Amino acid sequence: MAKYTGPSCRLCRREGMKLFLKSDRCYTDKCAVDRRTYAPGQHGQGRKKLSEYGLQLREKQKARRIYGVLEGQFHRYYKEANRRKGVTGEILLQLIETRLDNVVYRLGFAGSRGEARQLVRHGHFLVNGRKVDIPSYQVAPGSTVEVKEKSKGSEKFKEIKEAAATRGVKEWLEVDVNNLSGRVVRVPSREEIDIPVAEHLIVELYSR
Repeated sequence: MAKYTGPSCRLCRREGMKLFLKSDRCYTDKCAVDRRTYAPGQHGQGRKKLSEYGLQLREKQKARRIYGVLEGQFHRYYKEANRRKGVTGEILLQLIETRLDNVVYRLGFAGSRGEARQLVRHGHFLVNGRKVDIPSYQVAPGSTVEVKEKSKGSEKFKEIKEAAATRGVKEWLEVDVNNLSGRVVRVPSREEIDIPVAEHLIVELYSR
């Protein structure tokens, strides 16, 4: 399976903002965006005014990098969103927001979406009582997501349980930290999706 294997901090610097790809490190003074506020590369410190296309492209790249989704898959989400009735940009974000790896992250069972993907791939989670190891699995409203009983006793999940106890969850989710389980109550509204992306620019880009 293809995936980005380069430095995560480079992606944040390219977008000029924190994308919170490295869990706790993003909140410390070691964060690369705080230390080097310019884009990476030889010409990173030069200022360049973006064209309309450039602005649209940057929004799409920002969304992809926040969620850790590759281009082909992201485009498929757009086509599915465009096929459905409603506001295409909002539906696009809702589809990605209800991926299993993102739900695991939102429930507080991982420090970052990257960590959530890894934990899902290693088969630590059950959806409605069945093991699912596909990060892109769409979690439907009413579905339960829980850590496997065998995994709950590991040191990793003991640490996750302690950290999750101090984190809040979005209103479209319910969580039981003690049992390391949660439920998707409903599809999130746009106001509940707190990523700094202008999704209408992504729609304009793909509509060209």
